[in-house]
Amino acid sequence: MTRRLDVAEAVAALQRGEVVALPTDTVYGVAASLLRPEAVAALFTLKRRPESVALPIVLEGADALVKLGITLEERATRLAARYWPGPLTMVVSAPAALARLVRSSRDVVGVRVPNDETLRLLLHDSGPLALTSANEHGAPPCTSAAEVIASFDGREELFGVFDDGVRDAEVSSVIDLSGPDPRVLRHGAISEEELLDVLR
Repeated sequence: MTRRLDVAEAVAALQRGEVVALPTDTVYGVAASLLRPEAVAALFTLKRRPESVALPIVLEGADALVKLGITLEERATRLAARYWPGPLTMVVSAPAALARLVRSSRDVVGVRVPNDETLRLLLHDSGPLALTSANEHGAPPCTSAAEVIASFDGREELFGVFDDGVRDAEVSSVIDLSGPDPRVLRHGAISEEELLDVLR
């Protein structure tokens, strides 16, 4: 049976290399420590996610990017100042080793700072996490701990779930800033028009 965890238990599990389900500011996600490659690999198995679909990374704040070897260029800095913390994932240049870890085919990763105080406190202790929506690949994302348990109960890759109520907000928008022209890859909580307007 899938364990229900408090914040401290979730952090300890992540640090040990377990996969944990967590509430974000949008929906529930499943997460693994970037310091535990075997846990990152388990995320793909748990979700039945193709390894050709790279995992995004969530951080406590933009300052944490430095520890990952990521420096935001000017366009990304403008968007981060406007929308972080919040539902915006930015695809930016990253060290090759980090890109390989999350299965990116290029030297880029998707990064986001969630607008959820409890999750950011957890990230302060756990460090940056690979985190993707809690659902089997292609299915609707889970919005509660109960839905996570129903979706994954009995799957050994998932250690437990931190239950912090219902999360049912629109998914994050995703913008690729790794090339000369910004490209919106997923339409979410922030409109394409609004994002591109900030970059004009």
